[in-house]
Amino acid sequence: QVQLVESGGGLVQPGGSLRLSCAASGSIFRIVAMAWYRQTPGKQRELVASVRSDGSTTYVASVKGRFTISGDNAKNTLYLQMNSLKPADTAIYSCAANIEVVPGTPIQNYWGQGTQVTVSS
Repeated sequence: QVQLVESGGGLVQPGGSLRLSCAASGSIFRIVAMAWYRQTPGKQRELVASVRSDGSTTYVASVKGRFTISGDNAKNTLYLQMNSLKPADTAIYSCAANIEVVPGTPIQNYWGQGTQVTVSS
């Protein structure tokens, strides 16, 4: 069984920084891609940033230049460095991973439980 556990959320003032972590554990053969999503009440879940196994990354326009996604392959851990935070960044942030659990089997999608990020003075 694969588990994703996020940490690093909290309350921060506008202009501040936070770093989120997402640790993947369990039976993992290969992580194909990982991503951070966020959601606020009444809004659709939004893809914030993603990274593939080849190192390529994507960002939603509203966070470009402020957020950086990265991963530590040895630790199966994903990070999201968030700088210059704005009140509009307030949301529950969740990580997701596309994982090949057993070689040659279909890639499966896993989700973490989410961590709250609140940007407020």
